[in-house]
Amino acid sequence: MQDHPLLARLVLGYSAVIDRQRSVVATRLTLAAGQPEAAVDGTELMQLLSEVWPESGAALSLRMRPMDGSASANGAGIGGIPLLLNAAGDSMLLALLNAPALPRFMIEVPAFTLADPLMAVSAQALAEAGGSMALKGRPREPLPPALEGAFALQVEDAGAAASPGLPRLREGVRSSGEVDAAFKSGCVAVAGWPLGAPPPPGSGKKAVAPELQVILELINRVDREEPVERLEAVLKNDPTLAFRLIRYINSPGFGLSVEIGSFRHALMILGYQKLKRWLALLLASASKDVNMKPVMFAAVRRGLIMEELVKGSGDAELRGELFICGVFSLLDRLLGQPFAELLRQVPVAERVRQALLGEDGPFLPYLELVQAIEQESLIDIREHADRLLLGVSEVNRALLSALASAAQLE
Repeated sequence: MQDHPLLARLVLGYSAVIDRQRSVVATRLTLAAGQPEAAVDGTELMQLLSEVWPESGAALSLRMRPMDGSASANGAGIGGIPLLLNAAGDSMLLALLNAPALPRFMIEVPAFTLADPLMAVSAQALAEAGGSMALKGRPREPLPPALEGAFALQVEDAGAAASPGLPRLREGVRSSGEVDAAFKSGCVAVAGWPLGAPPPPGSGKKAVAPELQVILELINRVDREEPVERLEAVLKNDPTLAFRLIRYINSPGFGLSVEIGSFRHALMILGYQKLKRWLALLLASASKDVNMKPVMFAAVRRGLIMEELVKGSGDAELRGELFICGVFSLLDRLLGQPFAELLRQVPVAERVRQALLGEDGPFLPYLELVQAIEQESLIDIREHADRLLLGVSEVNRALLSALASAAQLE
């Protein structure tokens, strides 16, 4: 994605929208104006977002119905929604509501704002134009008759009481327990990052699944630059792994001009260091635990965002190490081992090791910035960006570029 003037006037955060199967089915994007008085053109903003989530070929889709299988209150249900837009501030919300309707993007409208006649009229106009909206929170007063049936979803926080009539999405989930509780209460989806807490120090070494052991062994052998014959011998123990690796490398997100046909061919074209990058990606996305699906989703995007943040540096080694750092930053959750134990098995560069252990080092601020983006903490995003001497436009470009690239890997 090229730099766009609008990127300098926004602060963006994002989270995952997760269904009952624990699959990430859409993205929730939080948007705020970079300055309180800064005006944002809603039409221009929608055009920018359409570059990341195009009308055709969107990799993610939110398809939800109430538990009883009935249609939602507007009679249409919800289908093909790759993006929920959460506006921070009335001016940003009005900009979104007054933009041309793009039904594949769903705009969250806080219920209390509809007491403002201007907001209510804008929401009504968008609904009449075929736009998609979610009602955020419960209205204190009955909705105006013109807005009855205008919303396809209700967004609620963890303390909200169940409300009848609309499919519900619980926002702000932080653990698998919160996800379970939300679905048990009747929600059709949740939004947030149920990453859970890292394994505590001294929690012991958990057995790693055999398929992950093969990837770990390959990473170690590639790090030692062993001959291709020895690497192929490891892959013979898990033929499906070789297939998945080749499929990853041949994905549009990798951008190769030739098709890779074998592991030997991949090593010849990529070299050891680039091959290690894709083995890291494979390791971070190989868990068969359904509760790990959002964790794997986050890990891949962390790596891509951190790499994008230094894309203009011209330092390929720096970009590669930041990618590994982001992808491995959730490996402790995925493998159930604290990093102090895990890093004895996984070879990483020193500055990657420092960041994963939470020690001072050049990579930790990048990891903290990505975590602020995931928490949709707009103040923290700016604070961490300033610490890295990055403008908000650079951070926003990195985020949107990474999300677009990740969609091509799905």
